[in-house]
Amino acid sequence: MLENLENPARPAEWLYDEGGTGAPILLLHGLMGSARTWHAQLPWVREFGHVHTFDAAGHGRPAPKELTTEAFVGDLAAATASITEPMVVIGHSMGGLHGWVFAATHPDRVRALVVEDIAPDFTGRTAANWAAMIHAWPQPFPDAEAVLSYFGPVAGEYFLNSFTRDADGYRLHGSVETFRDISEEWGTRDFWPQWRALRVPTLLFEGEHTITPPGQMREMARTHPDAEYVLVPDAGHLVHDDQPGRYRAEVERFLREVL
Repeated sequence: MLENLENPARPAEWLYDEGGTGAPILLLHGLMGSARTWHAQLPWVREFGHVHTFDAAGHGRPAPKELTTEAFVGDLAAATASITEPMVVIGHSMGGLHGWVFAATHPDRVRALVVEDIAPDFTGRTAANWAAMIHAWPQPFPDAEAVLSYFGPVAGEYFLNSFTRDADGYRLHGSVETFRDISEEWGTRDFWPQWRALRVPTLLFEGEHTITPPGQMREMARTHPDAEYVLVPDAGHLVHDDQPGRYRAEVERFLREVL
């Protein structure tokens, strides 16, 4: 298996220059996503700076030997070492968590954050049932229509931009066990200390139909000296895809303030 190799490929190979000029902006995808899941947002984000996307370890490439948040953040730090100016980091779900832990451990490298639908404390939760559901997916999906039919238009498009495509069709771009174990770590600890260490301006998005524990994202805003919380009606976990107009308006406003 490619996952869990001790010496994965150089992480800079998985950092993509998406164009634009000015301050660096880094987009980080969620669990089971990919850099490509940001394609719809790239045109307008480019208007604010020099945009990069990144494929997290374990997502179409080797995972770190230890599936800890610190290992993934270390991989991210190495991949972005050539970006010397402080970045605006925009992250969805896992990408939001990695973004704020990165900012807490490398405070000189981040100027502002956008965090979408992820909270600091999932302690006690397990991904076992979720992993069993993924194992039951009818892979490979023969074509794009099959993916959209199975997952619906929003999640379907997300997975079309994430899955590996080969002669047989579309299939998951990493092992279920790797994705499960990434999520399982979140059930064993909390990330409040890293959150409370932050001082950079932060925009928090929570979908009305969130996956996060109740009240935590509001508490994140209350305990941060420069954070703003936005609850987005009629949005699930994929806020930026469920309600792209609202997401864009709020992020554009925020970027005008911090850049």
